[in-house]
Formats: sequence, C-alpha cells, structure tokens
Amino acid sequence: MIPAQFDYAAPATVQEALALLSEHGDEAKVLAGGQSLLPVLRMRLNAPGIVVDISGIEELKEITDQGEAIRIGAGATYADILASPLVQEHLGLLHKAVAEVADPQIRHRGTVCGALAHSDPAGDVGAPVLALDATMEVQSRGVVGPRQVPAADFFVDLFETAIGDGELLTAVTIPKHTGWGSHYEKFVRVSHQWAIIGVAACVRAEGGTIAEAKVGLTNMGSVPLRATAVEQALVGLAATQEALAEVCSRAGEGTDPPSDLNGQADYRRHLAGVLTRRAVLAAAGG
Repeated sequence: MIPAQFDYAAPATVQEALALLSEHGDEAKVLAGGQSLLPVLRMRLNAPGIVVDISGIEELKEITDQGEAIRIGAGATYADILASPLVQEHLGLLHKAVAEVADPQIRHRGTVCGALAHSDPAGDVGAPVLALDATMEVQSRGVVGPRQVPAADFFVDLFETAIGDGELLTAVTIPKHTGWGSHYEKFVRVSHQWAIIGVAACVRAEGGTIAEAKVGLTNMGSVPLRATAVEQALVGLAATQEALAEVCSRAGEGTDPPSDLNGQADYRRHLAGVLTRRAVLAAAGG
C-alpha cells in the first residue's frame, strides 16, 4: 500500500526536532532508521500529519564512554553498534542480540533507540536493554537536560512507552558489564523472523558458580520482561545443566505470552524454560 500524504521535515539539531514535535503534537511521528515506522505507514496503521526525520542529526549518532556506562545516541544504527569496540567490550549481551536483528541491510538502517521507542515486544533489543538496567534519555522543549527513565519504567504496554507528546528519545545509557558472560537465545521458524521467543542472559561467574545473573524475556508479554525470580534463584548455583534445569524451567511462570500461528501461550512458557537454561549456561561458559 501507499502511505497517506504527510509533510516531511529533516531538522539539523535536537532543538529543531523538539520544536517541530512541540508544534505538531500527536500529529508528528519521528523517523530515525525507518525500519519500524515505514511499514506502519505503508499499511496505513498510522497517518501522521508530519514525519520528523532525525537521521541527519550528527550529535545523535555518537556512542560514547561515560565512565561507568556506555551512552548510545538515538541515531546510532545496529551496524554502528556491532562495529563499536566499546559495545563489544562492555555490553556483550547487547552486541549479541543486535547481531540477531533481521539482516545486514536492515541493520545498516535501523536504530536501537528507534526499536525501543517502537516497543514491539517481539523486538530483539528490549529484553537485553531491560536486563542490563539501562536508562533512557528523553528530552522535551524548554527543559534543561534530559529526563532519565529507567528501562523498568519505560515500557508501558504494547507499542506504548513513557515517551510523551512533544518528547524525543535521544539516547540510551547502559551500565558497563565488563567481564560478564552473555548470550542471546532466539527461537524462530525461519531466519530473520521476529522472535517467537527470545532470552537475554548476562552472568557473572566465579569459579564455575553463578555470582550474579540477569535474564530478560522477549515476546513473553505485551512488553519485554525481566525474570527476576529466576535471577535470584540462580545465584550460588553451579553452571551445569543439572544444577540449572529446575530453576530455569520456571522462567515462563507468571508471564502472559501471545497465542498465534507460531505457538500457543503454554508452548511459549515451556520454551522460555528451555531457552533460559541454554542462554544462562552459555553465558556462564558451561
């Protein structure tokens, strides 16, 4: 289909973008890489009055070392993240998850922040970012400095986030997890498909025993989820198949996954346990 007619603006600065968003309110939609927005426009699931293209704002493309954290600007593409030595060294889980996103063509256009703002629960970056205790930087016009939104408070509902009208997600800041093992286990029927379910695991092991664990779940509810009970139960366990099996099997408890042609909810809950065990074991080096 052809999108409904809309106006187009390509601001050169964040302040220019915020001015446009403030002026047009909910009639405006932000375009970064376009890999989430353009299909929505083509299917006429949304018909904005104006599209604000932030892909030319250079300050949003930076990936910088903030000391204890890595800051990823809203214009940084998946390909930029895969090529970043900072991400590879300090955010291994995000690096591995991004490598599972679609194909190279999409990874050279799409952005992590764009995917976070779109908030599709089947997307591959929400669960890793949530598990890594990230903070979203949300800016609005006339306010000094960004509003800091923890990832746990950012995802509100299906395709809904804490970004308000006239606001712009400008960056995500993620604490360094240097030296932690990590793995992203994604289950799909065909290559490059949206995740039927995914598990993002980040583990700090000491002498073959799990000292800390963080586990995020993809497509197990209307938003990315954190398997906190499993995380707590994993501490002190040996990184072996036998030791992890019972704890990880409970990863799907309390979740509300969708039922569709790819699988029913109970099937997804079962898969969550299987994939969590695989992901945690791989992250722990078992």
